[in-house]
Amino acid sequence: MSFTPTRPVVTAYAKMPEAFAEAEAISAYLKERGMDAPFGSLYDEELRNRVKKGEFDMLIAVGGDGSMLRAGHLCASSGVPLLGVNLGRLGFLIQIERHEWREYFEKLFNGEGWIENRMMLRAEHIRAGETLGVAKALNEVVVARGQNLRPVRFTVFVDERRLTNYVADGIIAATATGSTAYALAAGGPILPPDLRNILLVPIAPHLSVDRAVVLSEGASVSIVLKSENAVLSVDGQPPASLMEDDTVKVTVADVTAQFIRFGDPGYFYRNITAHINENSLGLPR
Repeated sequence: MSFTPTRPVVTAYAKMPEAFAEAEAISAYLKERGMDAPFGSLYDEELRNRVKKGEFDMLIAVGGDGSMLRAGHLCASSGVPLLGVNLGRLGFLIQIERHEWREYFEKLFNGEGWIENRMMLRAEHIRAGETLGVAKALNEVVVARGQNLRPVRFTVFVDERRLTNYVADGIIAATATGSTAYALAAGGPILPPDLRNILLVPIAPHLSVDRAVVLSEGASVSIVLKSENAVLSVDGQPPASLMEDDTVKVTVADVTAQFIRFGDPGYFYRNITAHINENSLGLPR
């Protein structure tokens, strides 16, 4: 279904001055079209609270993939669609480059935009039956060794049945969105963005199963630590320390990230191919 916003807000990555300049230009453009479009930092608490209260029907994130992740976490619980303008290096999550936003905004207000729903994960940290923390992930949940160089030992259960034991640097539980992030670097497959499957990818496994596993839709994963010196990180956020016998339970979240897209769904493969080709061309032969 097509999507045309009427109450947009523009955000920028706080540590990128050029992103603020571009966000201001976008805000001015939208105001010329008769819309009150405030702009500010993704970390501005007042602005974030307004998003959570449902005051806007679209959030424009100016920055890179990191900005999209932060904005995705903010917008998902409020059901606010998200549109990215890429000022970063890769932009796997973003369809619009810095010099293209005026062209795409014209398409948006002509009714040519559509909503793409992307699954998120829920990660629960459990110790001795008590929940110590819960977080949501758009890309991935990672259980890995900390500063200690020794591998960690853990057992993975799927739907409460043991899958296998691992001795590895860690394991990634990723969404289809996250399949092009850390999971891809660790040797995992690329999944179409509309899939609602959990992808498991071991990190540097030693004498363990070394293949990625794509779980059926709706599956749940429990990662039980069998050694110490491990950490839990969700979407690259600062890690939390794990202890032996801790469990990290990963399930599909009850919220969905909504991205505004243009053209046919094949944009995803064109975007991926362009990034891979660009990256490989930049490598020395």
